[in-house]
Amino acid sequence: MTHSTGPTHQTHQTHTVVNQPPPLVGHDTSEDPALLAALEREGAGWALEEVRALGRLAGGAQAQDWGRLAERHPPVLHTHDRYGHRVDEVEYVPAYHELMRTAVGHGLHAAPWADVRAGAHVARAAKFMVWNVDAGHGCPISMTYAVVPALRHAPELAARYEPLLTSTTYEPGLSEPTGKAGLIAGMSMTEKQGGSDVRANTTRALPQPDGSYRLTGHKWFTSAPMSDVFLALAQAPGGLSCFLVPRVLPDGSLNPMRLMRLKDKLGNRSNASSEIEYDDAVAWLVGEEGRGVRTIVEMVNMTRLDCTLGTASGMRAATVAAVHHARHRSAFGKPLLEQPLMRNVLADLVVESEAATTVAMRLAGATDRAIAGDESEASFRRLALAVSKYWVCKRGPAHAGEAMECLGGNGYVEEHGMARIYRELPLLSIWEGSGNVAALDALRAMGREPASVEAFFTEVELAAGADHRLDDAVALCKKELSDGAELELRARRVVEQLALVLQGSLLVRHAPAAVADAFCATRLGRDWGGALGTMPPGLELNGVLARVPPGV
Repeated sequence: MTHSTGPTHQTHQTHTVVNQPPPLVGHDTSEDPALLAALEREGAGWALEEVRALGRLAGGAQAQDWGRLAERHPPVLHTHDRYGHRVDEVEYVPAYHELMRTAVGHGLHAAPWADVRAGAHVARAAKFMVWNVDAGHGCPISMTYAVVPALRHAPELAARYEPLLTSTTYEPGLSEPTGKAGLIAGMSMTEKQGGSDVRANTTRALPQPDGSYRLTGHKWFTSAPMSDVFLALAQAPGGLSCFLVPRVLPDGSLNPMRLMRLKDKLGNRSNASSEIEYDDAVAWLVGEEGRGVRTIVEMVNMTRLDCTLGTASGMRAATVAAVHHARHRSAFGKPLLEQPLMRNVLADLVVESEAATTVAMRLAGATDRAIAGDESEASFRRLALAVSKYWVCKRGPAHAGEAMECLGGNGYVEEHGMARIYRELPLLSIWEGSGNVAALDALRAMGREPASVEAFFTEVELAAGADHRLDDAVALCKKELSDGAELELRARRVVEQLALVLQGSLLVRHAPAAVADAFCATRLGRDWGGALGTMPPGLELNGVLARVPPGV
């Protein structure tokens, strides 16, 4: 007779993980055929090695962790110290400073202004795009890049500060600017009563006997308030003017810029955006009194370029994440990447991303050549930048949302990282002029500078005859422009068409046939639905999906 010695215990594997993609870590964010081809085409092939090195760093575990920590632990405002002294300081986690140190060290901030090589701004654009581990710290990086051309309206100030702004040394902390090894710059434009209508600003600037001014007023958005210097708009006796405002004065005391609060934002969380009050703050005039908008627009145009670059970067990151997931995840008996409808969605994401990257890099090339004195490129850039800022940035949030859906619930949770991309992209459409502002600026460019229209279509028509859908779209675009009735009401429609024919022309000339054909069939031929993933049958999707190589 057999006696039982107790219950039989069996080991149950209740949490065996299968059918999940490996982490997207240890890859190279510069492994982007469209970006690398544009780097060479736009005159910065000499920067390939550094772009690739930065891409490998961005895809590595350490940099990914920096980005995660900087966003998860946002900056904290300290208005007073423990004794009650006013300090107006913002505290960041160490990861934020590592991000900044890397970006500055690679010249993403302002180094191109001191680099005499042709293509310096293109090289910087490519590095800006591949260093996509955290968008928040990109804000002070972008503003520092943009402040230099505006500051050159005051040669004495430029001579003093530009070498420090272009330095590749990052030195955080509040101290007198000219005593530091490198500087970060910000800008302070909008006020609560006007927003984009900066001529409604009420901050006043009173001239002083020593040539300085004193600023008093409230600014609604001042990002990166721990920057060393700022460009600010204020009403001087001669009208709205641009000023340089240091955070610390020559005697080492804090300039009276009171940080009232930090904004609680949808995204861009690692970047401190503040409301400030100037309480008789010391400032120096940049440019002429009454010409503040014209002076600071130099800065705005550079940050608009970065909005376009940043959106293209976010699109590429979202596309890579979606394709990576689909390569490793199976459903209904085969990988998602082999499912026809998923292939349609993924290919559409690739096409949108590649169009954004190609036009963004073309604008970086135009920036280089315009700075070098090419008037036709300057005219092209004037219109193309406003057009592309409108359209590329407008497409970003929808693109990120569709990419998130490719991952299902995994894409919606914070651990994956797609949520960070999704939260970030609306900002780039809002920053430096939301959709309506950008569209109306494009109309102004066409009205004030007819040469910009000629230069724009000269560029577009380099692809004339290569695809009938592009030719038809260009003809329709010109017809829309020739009709002056209610043009402001139709501004978005017109600017969208301009953006699409520019992207189409660039892809027809420079992208693989599969990508160009898919773009022309959908965006120009209008054989497309209202959502991504509605491309028609007959397109060569293998060639499109190959633009995201395995292992990226």
